[in-house]
Amino acid sequence: MAKTATFGVMHLVTSFTVTYALTGSVSIAGIVTFVEPLVNTVMHYFFDKYWDHPKVEAARGVIARVRGRRAQATEQNRDELGQPA
Repeated sequence: MAKTATFGVMHLVTSFTVTYALTGSVSIAGIVTFVEPLVNTVMHYFFDKYWDHPKVEAARGVIARVRGRRAQATEQNRDELGQPA
């Protein structure tokens, strides 16, 4: 739990620092520092909810197959050119 709490504090400090550096405004940095984690939490809820949706699983399968084919093609090209893996 201590690690999680420490990460949370680090996230808030980072958010404030980056936003302040970009805007020069303490008030905007403060607002973004607390609004962003709230929005992120809501987004994470939907991300988790739909992660196992059949259409999402199908899309991940397509991506995996494309990556596999690409890796095989790269390996085949190396073999043809006599390059080590």
